[in-house]
Amino acid sequence: MIAFFKLILYTPLLNLLIFLYNNVAFQDLGVAIILLTLIIRFVLYPLFYKSFLNQTLMQKLQPVITKIQHEHKHDREKQAQALMALYKEHKVNPFSSFLLLLIQLPILIALYHVFLNTPEGLSPTFLGLIDLSKTSILIVGLAAVAQYIQGKLTLPKIKPNEEVPQATKIAQQMVYIGPAITLVILWTLPAAIGLYWLISSLFSLAQQLYINRKIAKLDIRL
Repeated sequence: MIAFFKLILYTPLLNLLIFLYNNVAFQDLGVAIILLTLIIRFVLYPLFYKSFLNQTLMQKLQPVITKIQHEHKHDREKQAQALMALYKEHKVNPFSSFLLLLIQLPILIALYHVFLNTPEGLSPTFLGLIDLSKTSILIVGLAAVAQYIQGKLTLPKIKPNEEVPQATKIAQQMVYIGPAITLVILWTLPAAIGLYWLISSLFSLAQQLYINRKIAKLDIRL
């Protein structure tokens, strides 16, 4: 299993990083990591897009979901049928985020090992200023901020005096919990991993802005 993991993910990602470092990134490991991150995100763009779109639509549909759950709170079967009909009508997959996590996890593990064990011959610096083999408070902070902004963009607008659904309250809490977890995780890790996290978060932020624009044009009747 370990040999298969190395063959399919670790070795290709490591070789791509070395290629970018030597041929495209002017032998700057930070630039090579940024390019590698962008390549990964463009390859996975359809999956991230679908997941973010589903997540945003789920937030927008939350008042209807809460209403259905209240109306059929004594009949689980009717509640499930009504919710499935709602998801089908708006082409929403409530499990897309979980599926994306399953796909992302092996890639994150492989990248963790790639960045944690920087190959010999590669200078672990970014723009000659940041040692990517050590923790960078700047990169960690920027990664947390980018994740916070992206999380805020997923939240629906709440009208004055409007009751906030429980799921939305949880999402509001996660906007703060997510960046806090990011700080805790990245605080002791090499800045190379933090840089990947930062660029990936910035890519997600841009993707979320695009999705929000698209959804704003949709005719979703609540």
